[in-house]
Amino acid sequence: MANHRLSRERLLRTDTLLRSLQHLILALGAVIMVLPFIWMLSTSLKPSTEILSWPPQFIPKTITLDNYVTVFKTAPFHLFFLNSVLMASVSTASILVTSTLAGFVFGKYNFPGRGFLFIVILATAMVPFETYMIPLYIQMKNLRLVNTFPALVAPYLIMSYGIFFMRQNVIASVPDELLDAGRIDGASEWRIYAQIVVPLLKGAIGALGIFAFMQTWAAFIWPLIITSSRQLWTMELGLGMFQYRFTVDLGPINAGSVLSVLPVLIVFVLLRRNIVKGIALTGMKG
Repeated sequence: MANHRLSRERLLRTDTLLRSLQHLILALGAVIMVLPFIWMLSTSLKPSTEILSWPPQFIPKTITLDNYVTVFKTAPFHLFFLNSVLMASVSTASILVTSTLAGFVFGKYNFPGRGFLFIVILATAMVPFETYMIPLYIQMKNLRLVNTFPALVAPYLIMSYGIFFMRQNVIASVPDELLDAGRIDGASEWRIYAQIVVPLLKGAIGALGIFAFMQTWAAFIWPLIITSSRQLWTMELGLGMFQYRFTVDLGPINAGSVLSVLPVLIVFVLLRRNIVKGIALTGMKG
């Protein structure tokens, strides 16, 4: 009995040690990830004389909002911000609708060529945007949509990864019996989609919404080549105004970066609980 107790205590100590080590590694990883954001916020609040001081300090000696004032004086950043919000919102809404619909169709309906069509959609996810952005630009030019909002948001209306992600969640989270029960009750396929499928996919929709919003918000190359007017510039393009040929205005560019990161953080905070639900492919909820 004594040996059994000792071995059990050793196992408990080993388990506690391993858990502590895991938490320590996770904490260090979290610090490494958060550190650049803290430095960005700190730099945005420093006067120019402290930004390049040595040794560097995380907490500025003199807190100032001059960098934020400079951001809005240099360019209409409020307009850039609204353009980015509108572009990301339209893109996210379109991706969520198309992905849930396509995921529902590919996950629960049998039709000729379903497997081949799904493989083709997945194959498009492996094609870099740079390989087809010139043909896409030519197409927008032929449609006379260059330097317009529809052309700006066009490449971000459908996401092949989103279709794959929602299909996997539909298969795992939406039982066939529940759909059959809805059909027996006389519900149409659209009603089944809206009132049965979508509520069961709230977690996955939240996770995909965060990913889609971040992807569109960080877009740079396409807005750069499709827009020629500052009236359609996004935040990412506006930040480039503080990068000169040989220098970078660190104070204003960090202030603009803070403003650019805020919407993504807000979306993440609002939908963070859905990430875990989206990753865990659960079954029928009681």
